[in-house]
Amino acid sequence: MSMKQNIRNIAIIAHVDHGKTTLVDAIFRHTGAFRENQQVDARVLDSNPQEKERGITILSKNAATVYNGCKINIVDTPGHADFGGEVERILKMVDGVLLLVDAFEGPMPQTKFVLRKALELKLKPVVVINKIDRPQADPDKVHDQVLDLFIALGADEDQLDFPYIFTSAKFGIAKASMQDSDGDMSLLLDMIIGEIPSPENSDEDDFQMLVTTLDYSDYLGKIAVGRIHRGKVHPGDSLAVVTDEGIVGKGSVAKLFTFNMTQRVEVKEATSGDIIAISGIAGVNVGQTLAFETCPEAIESFEISKPTLSMLFSVNDSPFAGQEGKEVTSRKIRERLMKEVMTNVALQVEETDSADTFRVSGRGELHLSVLIENMRREGFELAISRPQVITRTAEDGTLLEPVEHVTIDVPDEYNGVVIEKMGRRKAEMKHMETLRGGMVRLEFEIPTRGLIGYSQEFTTDTKGEGMLSHVFHDYQPFRGKLPARETGALVSGENGQSVAYAIAGLEDRGTFFIGPNIRVYEGMVVGESTREFDITLNVCKTKKLTNMRSSGADDAVRLTPPKKMTLEQALDFINDDELVEVTPENIRIRKRILDSNQRAKAAKRAKVG
Repeated sequence: MSMKQNIRNIAIIAHVDHGKTTLVDAIFRHTGAFRENQQVDARVLDSNPQEKERGITILSKNAATVYNGCKINIVDTPGHADFGGEVERILKMVDGVLLLVDAFEGPMPQTKFVLRKALELKLKPVVVINKIDRPQADPDKVHDQVLDLFIALGADEDQLDFPYIFTSAKFGIAKASMQDSDGDMSLLLDMIIGEIPSPENSDEDDFQMLVTTLDYSDYLGKIAVGRIHRGKVHPGDSLAVVTDEGIVGKGSVAKLFTFNMTQRVEVKEATSGDIIAISGIAGVNVGQTLAFETCPEAIESFEISKPTLSMLFSVNDSPFAGQEGKEVTSRKIRERLMKEVMTNVALQVEETDSADTFRVSGRGELHLSVLIENMRREGFELAISRPQVITRTAEDGTLLEPVEHVTIDVPDEYNGVVIEKMGRRKAEMKHMETLRGGMVRLEFEIPTRGLIGYSQEFTTDTKGEGMLSHVFHDYQPFRGKLPARETGALVSGENGQSVAYAIAGLEDRGTFFIGPNIRVYEGMVVGESTREFDITLNVCKTKKLTNMRSSGADDAVRLTPPKKMTLEQALDFINDDELVEVTPENIRIRKRILDSNQRAKAAKRAKVG
């Protein structure tokens, strides 16, 4: 079988913030993909607004560049474990992987997760040790750690003999060893062309392609993205959608695209080895094969990891419902969630007994909060419940729950408080080592529900200096009840506008989430109590004026600045009897039952029950 020497298909594997997207920028610059005077955003692959803000890759993306007459297709894989549903499929499109590792931090858990998948698929790895310009970087030690990781993951002899290169993507530097003088990205590109296998040339066979990702366009409908396994395809060709059960749908190619840089380019023909996008086949889903009707053979598919966390998405029924958003009905929410499921295959949406509520399940808190944030920006109003883990029952009847592998890097003085808090959350320590620069690395296995609400606490405990990353490990026997939030909530007992005079008099009760002149309603959570129980209070109380007292004296009131809650912090904070009200303009926390008397009765019934 002849090989296509002019194509290389690679995926980039990296932990969050190890410089993956910056490396792609450096490759594009070196290959002249940008014009001299072209204004280019930093991290060109992070096209989604949330990716730019969070500094992480959420959606896998296809890009391509040409170097010395060879087209290099680059697939960007998300580094965060919550988006692992993307990763597993992406690896089916490529012949090799670029493993990118930070020269200071070394390999991290999410990297292990993706690398294990790549090694199982027998993909050729090229190791890039990046950020060699960092203070305290130790590239040679990190190289040894990567080798240890390969051995631990059961790599074969060929994979253990991996080629490696040292880079600083930020400055466009690459070199074969730390003693060499600084070279440019051509060293890395030559290594990719020399080491990554080229795809087989099977243009004469019948067309066959495994759909690995889906996109959606309001103009073109569903767009199937994948790599051509064999054969050629043209616009107008009739294709069948094939699974192990046989043909499950048909359609014809409306438009055919390949990739150039980060753009789709319409073409008239694509051949084996190409990564393409096809529109016009409405019934296709991820994991299915597109083939000619005359030869409908299915390619071996892949299993998509099951969700571990679920939340209830409900219509917003607070007193402020419909005042800030455009999309407020259950029909609109349902449409939007069903559209999301088309492309976000690790997500599941189920109807519930209530027509106004949907159960949405995903791979983790971040996975679901990204969806909520997108909907908020699109004008939706929602009420979100506390995240719940999805348990399973073993064959012998044992209740199983998802467990995460957590890696924490903290300064030495904070490791005591971290170990104590993790122990309280039923975590088991698996490993502990001292790093350079007074840092300690702790590794735990912890129930997924133990991590809900911990990230905010962790940041406070470590004064923002700690780093926490986690990846799904497996299902293990249920570890018993976890401690709930230790503090109660400050709940508004009135409808109205908050007043500085009232808040100043109540500051000893807890930490407020709102400042003065904010609209509130009865049952809205306005702060966190210093006690372990909820306190209902009146933040709308004004100073009674007499001829001896004037309202002007209010100007002298000095308030502690309110603690503004982000969406993730609000989801972390709430208890089972609370909801997060999400609108395009505000994120509020509220009680499920707004009326304080009814709340008290419900609490009494729950105790008796």
